[in-house]
Amino acid sequence: MSSRVPVLLSSSSVFPEPTAAAFEMAATVGYDGVEVMVWTDAVSQDAGALQVLSDHYDVPVLSVHAPCLLVTQRVWSPDPWQRLERAAELAETLGAPTVVVHPPFTWQRDYARNFAGGLAEVQARHPDTMFAIENMYPVRMAGRSFVPYVPGWDPTEAGYDAYTLDLSHCAASHTDALAMADKMGAGLKHVHLGDGTGEGRDEHLVPGRGTQPCAELLRSLSGRGFRGSVALEVSTRKVNSRAVREADLRESLEFARRHLAPADRPVVTPG
Repeated sequence: MSSRVPVLLSSSSVFPEPTAAAFEMAATVGYDGVEVMVWTDAVSQDAGALQVLSDHYDVPVLSVHAPCLLVTQRVWSPDPWQRLERAAELAETLGAPTVVVHPPFTWQRDYARNFAGGLAEVQARHPDTMFAIENMYPVRMAGRSFVPYVPGWDPTEAGYDAYTLDLSHCAASHTDALAMADKMGAGLKHVHLGDGTGEGRDEHLVPGRGTQPCAELLRSLSGRGFRGSVALEVSTRKVNSRAVREADLRESLEFARRHLAPADRPVVTPG
């Protein structure tokens, strides 16, 4: 692979199609790799099945999203430490350098109480794997806002060695994404690229269709010394055909490559 920043397709971007469809789509459109969202699809949990897909489509798995969502609280185990350990083992087996992790939920009291120390222990067992903590957002329901994470939705307040910057989450939290990148500093290791309108909900729009500084953030990465990867995490669940989904994912890839590319180098995207 060249020295350019790898652009990955998150398997969540093809939902409600299964994980296998992400590999097919990534190969068809021309992504550099896949980020596997570990969820209730059994294939997303199975290193052997994922390796077969990776080999068949010649698309590497370059990051793994640990099962941190509300709907994945019993994937592998109800114990969040076991889920994180299994995600690390999956990444290690597949050769993926990055595991994306959310801050603990407020009700995960034991997990939250020792999150930093426990994370360091997992890191020590998996020294070649980077655990990148993702910025989240307050949840708004019935006109009220609450924060379901401990110590909060902004991981830089607690401080970690590595971060994932999610631009859709910045929109939902009414946060300046460029300022968030500045706060993450040298710890910015991974980007979830998706747009949002700032209406207080997590939209994951195709980049360029919202109000977030997606292009500016991508153009700033080289100056930040960024050496990680960018994963397109966009919602295509409401599209009415595979063709429209593919078009959205192609547009997303072209956007990312265009704004990551040096000004003197033309962008060539497989057609």
